Amino acid sequence: MKKLIIGFTLALFVTVSVTAQNSLPSNFFMKKLANGMEVLVIEDKTVPLATIEIVVRNGSYTEDSVFNGLSHMYEHMFFKANKDLPSQEAFLKRINELGIVFNGTTGDERVNYFITLTNNKIDEGIAFMNSAIRYPLFLEDEMKRENPVVDGEFQRNESDPTFFLFDQYNRFMWKENYYRKNAIGLHDVILTCTPEKMRIIQNKYYYPNNSMIVVAGDVKHDEIFGKVEGVFGDWKPSEFDPFQKWPIPEFEPLKGVTNFVTINENAQVPIFLTGYHGPDTRKDLKATYAADVFSYILSQASSKLQKDLVESGLAYQVNVGYQTCKYTGPINIILVPNPEKVNEAWKVLWENVAMWADPNYYTDEQLETAKNLLAIQDAYGKESTSEFTHLVTYWWCSASIDYYTNYVANLQKVTKEDIANYVKKYIIDQPHVNGLLLSPAMKEMIDVKSIGFTITE
Repeated sequence: MKKLIIGFTLALFVTVSVTAQNSLPSNFFMKKLANGMEVLVIEDKTVPLATIEIVVRNGSYTEDSVFNGLSHMYEHMFFKANKDLPSQEAFLKRINELGIVFNGTTGDERVNYFITLTNNKIDEGIAFMNSAIRYPLFLEDEMKRENPVVDGEFQRNESDPTFFLFDQYNRFMWKENYYRKNAIGLHDVILTCTPEKMRIIQNKYYYPNNSMIVVAGDVKHDEIFGKVEGVFGDWKPSEFDPFQKWPIPEFEPLKGVTNFVTINENAQVPIFLTGYHGPDTRKDLKATYAADVFSYILSQASSKLQKDLVESGLAYQVNVGYQTCKYTGPINIILVPNPEKVNEAWKVLWENVAMWADPNYYTDEQLETAKNLLAIQDAYGKESTSEFTHLVTYWWCSASIDYYTNYVANLQKVTKEDIANYVKKYIIDQPHVNGLLLSPAMKEMIDVKSIGFTITE
């Protein structure tokens, strides 16, 4: 698949066009407005509700150390005063009047905002979202109140000892671009955020030609297209592609093997964390499917990995995961060893990793089972339309709508050879980062030097 081109110039805005439907499910309907905003309608007559979601290509991948965490801060300010609802009180009153359930999320490569309401109030819901995304006021007093709220979310994460393991791991994994994989941000940046910085983010990324609106539920697509165009059609597009004007830097490749130890007094059990730079949707689309299938094979109780480590009593848990991203998806191995068998568990893990490219490491039946279970999991994910929209917008930002709508079909094409190629290219004998979380007491009991770790004070 060609690299997803983000953003457009005014010269490309000609007429309203309807996107070809041949690759979309029968209840998906897409249109692009003349200003570049994409509109997706998902018809679902199950219940008389509608979810309206706006997604923006933004997130921590656009941030440096000065702005780290401010995409998340911006998300919080979306649900504050705007031109039409000029105070928090007015905003909340309107929420109650319309019976809106609302929220938003911020990740590495996406910021999304969504509301759910009864379908007979769809006009009011579209108007509500228009005011929030186009006309925020960023009142200084509201921001002063919200800064500690956002930082409080950060502090709650820090109450978990694994936070510090992952934070140190991410600094080794991403080096000077650590901030671009750190959606939660930095304390000082969050607490000192100003309306001026919010405007900088708005002026870079908050344009119709860097956004998509999804309306899902008991609605008719032709009616929704007309309503959205009537409200959002006059939103002026940017005259630049933000990802050309402010390019996302490539992550520096890992070199060799880095081992580190994180000591935290609240750690209950030792935890190993290993990370590799994996494929992404720009450069190696095929490998992203192989990564998902193989990770699922390894997660099943019948896998050799689970039998050798968990069933044998060497470990409480072992998981292998991959996150699909546009910019370098991480591959993670998490091992929670039996505290009395730490060194042996670590040794057996790497004996298994060395065999992962061997087609006999797993059976044909395990391969097909993984594909089928992933397909079932995908189907279950569509049960709630309001939740389903979040998945769709994730893929719009990190790959494309087609990536998701063709996901199951492409999973079925994955072969043992594809998995072997993925493992050889990204895992076996490749540079990686190994972290180990210990409590002070564990530090004294476990001989970490024998497995290549050094504890520095």
